[in-house]
Amino acid sequence: MAEQLVVYDSVFGNTAKVAEAIGEALGGAIVKKVDTVTQADMEGLKILFVGSPTRAFRPTPGTMNFLKGLKKDALKGVKAAAFDTRIDIDKTDSGFLRTMVKLFGYAAKKIVKQLSKAGADMALESEGFAVTDSEGPLAEGELERAKAWATGIS
Repeated sequence: MAEQLVVYDSVFGNTAKVAEAIGEALGGAIVKKVDTVTQADMEGLKILFVGSPTRAFRPTPGTMNFLKGLKKDALKGVKAAAFDTRIDIDKTDSGFLRTMVKLFGYAAKKIVKQLSKAGADMALESEGFAVTDSEGPLAEGELERAKAWATGIS
């Protein structure tokens, strides 16, 4: 049983690095890949972070399965925050990508929606952490930014 849990999925390892940085910033939160989270991990939670890489403008299927598996009010009284990893559209020349992001957004927005459905108190604005290319690596300074963001949970 953990009071603080960071749940993530990762394709190329970038989101895993962000999740570990968040866990470290929280002072030793348990950090688990989404497909290893058990019901026991969810008991007694006070703080929950959920993160995913943005894949086709949404969270990974594993992340969505985890979130959709949460019953209504399962996270009542839990402070939550959502994060994703993404390509920074301000650093791309692709007009198509810019348009698609404007239409469909990033993974964090969909994570927030599912966490809210489960009754979580969204204690932080969702955040995205930039990768330099589709497979990464993370942009310079993103792990430090993740740590600073996570410590803002109240």
